[in-house]
Amino acid sequence: MVMTDPIADLLTRIRNGILARKTSVDVPSAKTKLAVLQVLKEEGFIEDFEIIPGRPRNSINIRLKYGPAGESIIREIRRVSKPGLRIYRGVGDIKPVLNGMGMSVVSTSQGVLSDSEARKRSLGGEVLVTVW
Repeated sequence: MVMTDPIADLLTRIRNGILARKTSVDVPSAKTKLAVLQVLKEEGFIEDFEIIPGRPRNSINIRLKYGPAGESIIREIRRVSKPGLRIYRGVGDIKPVLNGMGMSVVSTSQGVLSDSEARKRSLGGEVLVTVW
């Protein structure tokens, strides 16, 4: 089956894993997914991820992160720019999510970055994901 929006599939699997209180989830591998996961890891929303070699395709194992009382670190994770409606923002239009409590993942000309890193580098781009 052809997947039309692999990033939305990634976010749905993360959401479902959190709701089921899983410690990890597996998703099919793709470069864009790896870039989004790297930003989520750097910003502290997921524990870690690793590529699992396989046939016919590699997969990614994502270790989800929970707080000391067992609450999920990710309260909400949303797809912003979709295949049917792309959302682009200039550097001045990329605002902090929940006054800095959350973040956006932005695809820029210098790669996939967090919103704070994109503002620091004075880059705009496609807003892929918001998470808090």
